[in-house]
Amino acid sequence: MTRYSRQDVLRILHISPRQLLGWERAGLIPLQAEYGFPELAQLRTLRELQGLRIKPSSIRNSVQAMRAVSGISNPLLESAVVRSGSRLAFRYSGTMVDPIRRQFLFDFESAGEPHSVSLAMLHPARNAGQRDRELQTLFAQAVQAEEQGRKLAAIDIYNSILAQDPAYTAALINLGTLYYHQKKYNRAEELYRRATQADPSYVLAFFDLGNVLDELQRPDESIQAYSRALSLAPAYADAHYNLALAYERKAERRRALSHWQIYVRLDKNGPWADHARGQIRKLLSREKLSIAHRTSSYQPQGHRVASQLALVPTQSA
Repeated sequence: MTRYSRQDVLRILHISPRQLLGWERAGLIPLQAEYGFPELAQLRTLRELQGLRIKPSSIRNSVQAMRAVSGISNPLLESAVVRSGSRLAFRYSGTMVDPIRRQFLFDFESAGEPHSVSLAMLHPARNAGQRDRELQTLFAQAVQAEEQGRKLAAIDIYNSILAQDPAYTAALINLGTLYYHQKKYNRAEELYRRATQADPSYVLAFFDLGNVLDELQRPDESIQAYSRALSLAPAYADAHYNLALAYERKAERRRALSHWQIYVRLDKNGPWADHARGQIRKLLSREKLSIAHRTSSYQPQGHRVASQLALVPTQSA
């Protein structure tokens, strides 16, 4: 196999030593003196992603998540990489996957492929034995029933899956969401909590749990769930948005402000971003008024002489 030196790679791909070193430090490419064609392909992908202004840390998080859910060792080489907001999605085995949320996405470029428009949650990778394949088939049938509007049939199938595998997180989440939309919030909470216990790294389980706790008017628990989701995926824009709302309901405006500000950095366009900017303006305006009020009424401790402003005539030169 033809090998290329570091200088050859920099020249062929038109990248700087600093770029290459940054990817190596982020763990996206191993540090080495020579590179083959696979490494060149991987570096070309990284260069294109940098051109889309996706941070190396975000690329690393998405790659690590994809390894965990799919079992493939090098997602940048073994799947097609697609930008999804500030993160990456991967087109793999006929599906478009957001590995951090463990969610299939709408894949408009390959809409004719099976499951290409499925919104099913991705189940953690495992050894695919006969029983697992049967459960996956049932799961696909449940998702299809949902898409066709046959909600009761979908509920029955999800329950059938959970009877055989109580820790099947994708079924727990989807069934919980069906109950959530029926406003059966206690049942939804139970299923979401089971999902977080079955897979403590399942970001969407904590996000959905936060949503149902918010509906149940348990703001402290809701904030805890959203915060857990963000500890797993700091760039999860929707979690920042909902956490900001939760803090506003508790009148913790400064904490709300910080999450509104993070949200608009992650999602710059659209109605939700416009709403977040409006909240930022309101909160900053309130903060200025509060500071002005405290300043005008402040008296240093022990200073009891009232001070007054007076006009003092100036002397002419």
